Amino acid sequence: MKENILIARNIVKQYESHLALNDVCIQIPKGSIYGLLGPNGAGKTTLMRIINQIIAADSGEILFNGNLLSQKHISQIGYLPEERGLYKKMKVGEQSLYLAQLKGMSKAEAMLKLKYWFDRLDIQDWWDKKIEELSKGMAQKVQFAVTVIHSPELLIFDEPFSGFDPVNTSIIRNEILELKEKGTTIIFSTHRMESVEEICDEIALIDNGKCILNGEISKIKDKFRNNIFSVELNSEIENLSERFSIISRKGNILEIKILEDRSSKELINELLQKYEIISFNEKIPSMEDIFIKTVKDE
Repeated sequence: MKENILIARNIVKQYESHLALNDVCIQIPKGSIYGLLGPNGAGKTTLMRIINQIIAADSGEILFNGNLLSQKHISQIGYLPEERGLYKKMKVGEQSLYLAQLKGMSKAEAMLKLKYWFDRLDIQDWWDKKIEELSKGMAQKVQFAVTVIHSPELLIFDEPFSGFDPVNTSIIRNEILELKEKGTTIIFSTHRMESVEEICDEIALIDNGKCILNGEISKIKDKFRNNIFSVELNSEIENLSERFSIISRKGNILEIKILEDRSSKELINELLQKYEIISFNEKIPSMEDIFIKTVKDE
């Protein structure tokens, strides 16, 4: 049985006439990367701010390692918000040192950890630059370092790849995966569904303040399988029996839906009566397909 680092139960948050979160429940296993997904305005940022104790829920409770979330847990959580919060006029090194000490680190410890992360992210030459001299991606690297410097148990990343080119996106993605390997739990919010497929273990999909889908990615994708197969044959197909439906065709390549109570083996047997099969693959819905379908159906 999985051990959860964080459990949110029946979280409600209202801003005047807007119900931002409506009875949201999630469970985040220790050592996992947990994707927090949803359209703009769905309530994701509100939930992340509640977990980070920037704002309070109107009702419901959050348990952190089995105890009610409180101020004493702040030092065990790191938060990288989508809206970056660095002081533009301050120098990178001075500001990073200041923010590290705010997290309870001594100056000596902070200097040691900053050197490690600045070397690792190849930003050591930026120490005496002001934040306003940096590009968005450069500033993002600095803030990433400051977010992880105190080795928190739980990291919350809101759009962590924003402002990055593909090379730096890959660098930060690899750092996130390595943090997970070392035992850190990560809440990961992004609009990039390909990133979700690559690195997340479980997800929660929030829409209009409600959690409408959650669980392990592999199980969710299995649930949304639709019996559609991509098939390439050695020649163009004439027709199929009523047991199967051709969804699309492009020359010798087809998408075929297997109707209920029929199997892929039956489809293969029928095709082999007239054709040679070059390739035969099930089309498993992507997380983007699932995201769009679930939100539209809600």
